[in-house]
Amino acid sequence: MAKTLLDKIWDAHTVRTLPSGQTQLLIGLHLVHEVTSPQAYQMLKDAGLRVRMPERTFATIDHIIPTAADRQQRPFADALAEEMTVHLVRNTRESGVAFFDLDSGRQGIVHVIGPELGLTQPGMTIACGDSHTSTHGAVGALAFGIGTSQVRDVLATQCLAMAKPKLRQVRVDGMLTPGVYAKDVILWIIHVLGVKGGVGYAYEYAGSAIDRMTMEERLTVCNMSIEGGARAGYVNPDQTTFDYLRGRPYAPQGVAFDRAVTWWRSMATETGAPFDDVARIDAAAIQPVVTWGINPEQSVGVDERIPDPREAPVEDQSTWHEALQFMGFRAGQAIAGTKIDVAFVGSCTNGRLSDLRVAAEVARGRKVARGVRALIVPGSQEVARAAEREGLHEIFQEAGFQWRKAGCSMCLGMNEDKLQGREVSASSSNRNFKGRQGSPTGRTLLMSPAMVAAAAIAGAVTDVRDLLKGGRG
Repeated sequence: MAKTLLDKIWDAHTVRTLPSGQTQLLIGLHLVHEVTSPQAYQMLKDAGLRVRMPERTFATIDHIIPTAADRQQRPFADALAEEMTVHLVRNTRESGVAFFDLDSGRQGIVHVIGPELGLTQPGMTIACGDSHTSTHGAVGALAFGIGTSQVRDVLATQCLAMAKPKLRQVRVDGMLTPGVYAKDVILWIIHVLGVKGGVGYAYEYAGSAIDRMTMEERLTVCNMSIEGGARAGYVNPDQTTFDYLRGRPYAPQGVAFDRAVTWWRSMATETGAPFDDVARIDAAAIQPVVTWGINPEQSVGVDERIPDPREAPVEDQSTWHEALQFMGFRAGQAIAGTKIDVAFVGSCTNGRLSDLRVAAEVARGRKVARGVRALIVPGSQEVARAAEREGLHEIFQEAGFQWRKAGCSMCLGMNEDKLQGREVSASSSNRNFKGRQGSPTGRTLLMSPAMVAAAAIAGAVTDVRDLLKGGRG
């Protein structure tokens, strides 16, 4: 029988079937950061255990790090941030784990630097103590976000006990229209399938629109698989994948790379392989998407109106009412024109060079609206250097955006970049939960980097397609 990539990777990494029926799965790459690793390392020490395969674990600092240039000197002003950093430095040094710190030139958000450095490769199993580890599936890997106790398990055994998920192919066919980006695609997929639609599944993203995407666009799509409830999300490796990985520091080099490509290519889903479900999305029907509520499913096209909770499935109506009340919206209100206080371009979803380029295209020759605080936060030190070589930082600064250092920043508000009070944020990040961006009453509207830049310029949610058609301001 023809096999899927999920089948092939799962079979290749199965150590044994456990009495529980779960699989003991070997993890090829383990990524750690400062937030979920200190407790795991302590549990390891308490049990008298050591890191089993330190050469398969790599660490970075991203969640708590300040992104203002004058705040990145150690010791950090935030006592908790400094304490977490101290633990990470000590734990990685004692265990022999590679650590990309501020002086390495390779520091950045864990899900940005993994692919960027070529650590993330097709056919791998990958784990990290972070929800958005599914990002790495874009290169044709199986990547899982795990909890702290599972971080301990991987450190101690290089294995996880897991149940194999079902597989849904999500096909996006057709041409995206100008002004519509990968972020709009994944927001629309979540809108259609729901935040619980992927529970028990992995998602295989396929179709002509996915095939045409760059690797960075695929990373954006796979990043938010968890927001649709999926255990993992991936794209089959193809020539786009191989071209992206060639020459990266941790990728195979020379003849070894060519041999690797032969194996990587063989891991792709075979024609006729069965899926548990297939979902179909028309790319041409997708417009710029904006969330209006308190989970990523609650969204509309930019030219649409906020729906009435009475239109929701019965089980969702209370959540819709809660979202309207929290956000201060009313049913039937147009999402366009919603005033914003903060604009944030960054995160493991949209903090890569291509994301900064599209935001800069909108910002060039224009000015951030009075009263809007606008932040551009590169996803890694390498992204920042590349953007600066192209002069993107100058475009942003001339427009009135703040140009920051690499880090998670306002995506989750575990650092100094936070919403204040009831501020409304136009954000290119991945979650719009209550309190997600640092204020328990702050409100988040998720959208593409281009839409965030457009909102910063207009001072309100606006259709970026109008700005792109209108030329420079």
